[in-house]
Amino acid sequence: MKKIVLGLLVVWMAALTADLSAKSGPGPKKSGKCAVKNVIYMIGDGMGLSQVSMMMLENGYRPTAFDRSGNIALIKTYSANNRVTDSAAAGTALASGNKTDNGMLGMGPDGQVFKSIMERAKEEGYQTGLVVTVYLQHATPGAFFAHVPSRGDLDVISEQFVESGVDVALGGGKKFLQEGQKDGKPLIDALKTKDYRVVYDMNELNGVDRGKVVGLFADEYMPTVMKGRDENYLCNATKKALEILSNNAAGSKKGFMVMIEGSQIDSEGHANNAEGILAETRDFERAVGAAMDFADTHPGTLVVVTADHETSGLSITSNKTDFTLSESGIGYQFGTTGHTGTLVPVYLYGACADRINGIMDNTDLPKEIAALMRLK
Repeated sequence: MKKIVLGLLVVWMAALTADLSAKSGPGPKKSGKCAVKNVIYMIGDGMGLSQVSMMMLENGYRPTAFDRSGNIALIKTYSANNRVTDSAAAGTALASGNKTDNGMLGMGPDGQVFKSIMERAKEEGYQTGLVVTVYLQHATPGAFFAHVPSRGDLDVISEQFVESGVDVALGGGKKFLQEGQKDGKPLIDALKTKDYRVVYDMNELNGVDRGKVVGLFADEYMPTVMKGRDENYLCNATKKALEILSNNAAGSKKGFMVMIEGSQIDSEGHANNAEGILAETRDFERAVGAAMDFADTHPGTLVVVTADHETSGLSITSNKTDFTLSESGIGYQFGTTGHTGTLVPVYLYGACADRINGIMDNTDLPKEIAALMRLK
């Protein structure tokens, strides 16, 4: 009798498990073979789930680019010496798959140099690019080409940028390349001797559809949207970079890797400026949409959207018992003017988007991407 009861119990448990699995729906399916030709790596600096939620709320919950994601994950952001990371350490983790101390770029606390996945891709014949709204020597973009003990070593970072071989770079930082010297000449001149087209306005890129290009659109930071930057800048710059990189890679078995940063979500977060956070997140979201559109028409393209950390401890609260989308119905509260240690999202779209899943460390994300690109 005991054996019969036990057998019935096992059958009942198996049926219950199957029923629950059916109700929860199937998880992401992993294909046996999967490879990526192009990677569009997008980082919303300071963008946590609250910033994305704010944008969705203020959009009236109409569909956004984030809603198009084919798969979603979460990443931990702590650095080697602090449970709350800065952008340099987080950028290094996202670029190279290695932890480092806050303030360090592309190298470990012991001085070990970490090669980024962008540098590895460049060595293997991929086109590479950077698009930002800060200066190109800033922490997040710098993590993809620089190796310095301090993110403040802007002269060295500028020299390393010139030597990096990045094919397309759009952002600020003209001042550092004008003042930095190589062989007694401004670093901008060094770029030109390497056959880069150097432009100072997006309009100068009209008609440019291939080649090596550096766009320097501000001395240091580009203005925020609230202070006059075109609210479609990042979207338009993303489209232009993708056009140039894809044309450069045409006919090659190798594609491209580009890092696109919504840089000043972070700046407005530090300022506890809800309106500014919303404006910067919307600009980033439009760029994400452009990247996803590109993936739709270019097979083998993977779009990875994430953040280096959350900034400001943003929370969204109800100002009334009846929660509405009206201006008086919700409030935006801030816990800090600094960074926080919360998990941040990863949104995936396009080729092999089902291959990156779950809760992972920020160092795992570039390792997964490198594997899909089959980097050595």
